[in-house]
Amino acid sequence: MSIKTYELPSIADGGIELRSYVALPESASEDDPVAGILVAPEWWGVVEHPREVTERLAKAGFAAVAMDVYGEGKLTTDAAQANEWMEQMLADQDMLMARCQQILSDFSDQMAVNADKLGVIGFCFGGKIALDMAREGMPVKAVATFHGNLSPKQPAEKGTFTAEVLVAHGADDSMVTMDAVEDFKKEMDNADVTYTVDVYDNAKHGFTNPNADKRAEENDVDLGYNEKATKESWDKMVKFMEDKLK
Repeated sequence: MSIKTYELPSIADGGIELRSYVALPESASEDDPVAGILVAPEWWGVVEHPREVTERLAKAGFAAVAMDVYGEGKLTTDAAQANEWMEQMLADQDMLMARCQQILSDFSDQMAVNADKLGVIGFCFGGKIALDMAREGMPVKAVATFHGNLSPKQPAEKGTFTAEVLVAHGADDSMVTMDAVEDFKKEMDNADVTYTVDVYDNAKHGFTNPNADKRAEENDVDLGYNEKATKESWDKMVKFMEDKLK
């Protein structure tokens, strides 16, 4: 399927420009809009991996946007810098969610996007962003996370968190423990949310990112790519989104 890509600028509070990256099928139009998926990247920003994810989603028939929550297109391969930017976001989560809402609004206003059929997927730090968007009651029908931070801005509430959830977690993830996964399950149960948690053997944090081994070596952090877990979790996510949005 042929696709088109472009930058989607949004203006956040303080005049900060959010430079998100959109990919969608060439055939999508005002007369034939397609379901939209927001992509919340890892702490590196809108680097090669989330851009490729949006393009793969477009080839699967969705409109997709990689969200520039840091603003000004900031990206890095340095873990210390990424952590600093992430901590700045976590220090003001209301601002972070306002930026996500702005990107969602601007993306869903695109003529080729069906604003009634929106989902969000997140990777690592982006997993928290994706889930928090649903916890805030943003109009998304489906949330999928890959090796995501599952900790809530505030716990999910029944009636506010209306999306269904798919979680892909690595059994060897040293950054998001199985205890955190169990806490997440309890949170979802308490809010009456429909969810699935898949745990992949021999998979570390960052297992879907082909650059994970390189980033681990460069930054002395416990990341690792797992091709088998990546393929299985991706295929399941695409089917999940098709079921919920198409």
